[in-house]
Amino acid sequence: MVRLNDFGVDFKYLIVNEQDKQFGLWVNTVGFQSIQKGTKYPLTDHPSSYFFNAAKGRVLREYQLLYITKGEGYFESETTKRVKVEKGTLIMLYPGQWHTYSPNLSTGWNEYYVGFEGPIIDNLINNSFFTKETQILTVGFHENLVNLFTRTIETAKDDKIASQQYIAGVVLHILGKVLSISKNSLYENSETYQKIERAKIIMHENIYKEIDPEQIAEKLNISYSWFRKIFKAYTGYAPAQYFQELKINKAKHMLTETTQSVKEIAYQLNYNSTEHFFSIFKRKTKFTPTEYRNQDKRSE
Repeated sequence: MVRLNDFGVDFKYLIVNEQDKQFGLWVNTVGFQSIQKGTKYPLTDHPSSYFFNAAKGRVLREYQLLYITKGEGYFESETTKRVKVEKGTLIMLYPGQWHTYSPNLSTGWNEYYVGFEGPIIDNLINNSFFTKETQILTVGFHENLVNLFTRTIETAKDDKIASQQYIAGVVLHILGKVLSISKNSLYENSETYQKIERAKIIMHENIYKEIDPEQIAEKLNISYSWFRKIFKAYTGYAPAQYFQELKINKAKHMLTETTQSVKEIAYQLNYNSTEHFFSIFKRKTKFTPTEYRNQDKRSE
């Protein structure tokens, strides 16, 4: 059985200073967890203020967004009776509100999350853009949402000047995207659209592997010929081409934002060889990886 969407755990806790708070929105934590079936939850490598016993629940001092892209489980809070949570669900957690959630042992789940606070989000809540009564949102599969959550993690780990403000902007983008999805759910929850978006998310979450598009079609229970035709109609790329574009874009980020060698990047992105990576990268960008990295340095 092919296993997809499982690239482990990636999270960051951020330091917040008084200037960050003056921005009006600040982020305390970002992360991703792939909880395998049969795994005890929550994982134990988190600070005590975030760790909780699923049987007893917890109360946070911040807002959190939790996006489930694989598996299923349950959620319960002071204002929400115990409900089943499936992939494609986004949960809004509120400060001072008791809640608990957990993936099913038989399925596990993949979760993206971001924790934040500030007068900007308080204002959105006070004006009922989000409410405790509707904190479970069936948003479905959206590659853009995964991109945004991933960007918060990458930016937090880079830890550059004003990264707090950048991440806060991304969080506002996520909130706006979620509102837009909710308002346009009639179209965006169509079966075809959801299958394509889920396929794109699978590609994102397996960017460090080499996956066969036919495996994705099998995972989605559709024929590969239909999948390839519809995927290209929606994205402009055949599935394999789209996956290659994702890898090249990731390579660009690694070349400009890390000090990893070209050989290390090629290995991490699972290219057959450094030469193979060189060849594909130059064909796609007109530059060798080294030229691309040096060009970025000259522009600073």
